[in-house]
Amino acid sequence: MDDEEDDFPEWVDRVKTNVAGEVRRRRKEMGWSAQDLADQCEQLGHPIPRNVIANMESGRRASLPLVDVMVLAAALETYPACLIFPVGYVEQTQELPFQSLVPTWDALRRFTGEQEVPGHDLGLVPDFEAHASLVRTALASLEEEEQARFTARTATGRAQQEEAERKRSEYADQAISAKYRLRHLRRELREDGATPPDLPPALHDVDPPDSVPDATSEERL
Repeated sequence: MDDEEDDFPEWVDRVKTNVAGEVRRRRKEMGWSAQDLADQCEQLGHPIPRNVIANMESGRRASLPLVDVMVLAAALETYPACLIFPVGYVEQTQELPFQSLVPTWDALRRFTGEQEVPGHDLGLVPDFEAHASLVRTALASLEEEEQARFTARTATGRAQQEEAERKRSEYADQAISAKYRLRHLRRELREDGATPPDLPPALHDVDPPDSVPDATSEERL
């Protein structure tokens, strides 16, 4: 039991060491002093004093709040996950207390959900990824459809015009299919109590228009 109790702070220290080492490496790579980094954090709206950064990098800071990691990552123009799991700079790390060391690359992929863990819930991430893919497909199909329409309009021969019209129809069908699947997915998200991502202007017709409320008696008058 004593050995297990000793493992917990070791894991905490390892996480803090990963972040501190990557903050220091990234800061120096950008040619910044600790004060430069502190100034940038303050500009982002979450001040982290120079001495706090210095203490963190030297291992003297007792705690490392998540909000600090988020702001430090933004200030250093990287991602919080890259500070916690510095791929390529730390060969192995520990994901949780009492666990063995694993390759940092594997730990990062599990942390971001890129590598699924059996039994873990990804929430609505797969749905939002599918949404983004359908948006890309719909936009690309609309662009290709417009290009084919232009080609058909400017064709100099009948064969060229017919081929362009065939492609225009094919791309139009692809856009319609993607829009239909988007509408269905967005409806399912709303039924689950979630808010779907915003749509680009070119896909404004995916969502059915809101019903127009009945006019009030004063408006009718």
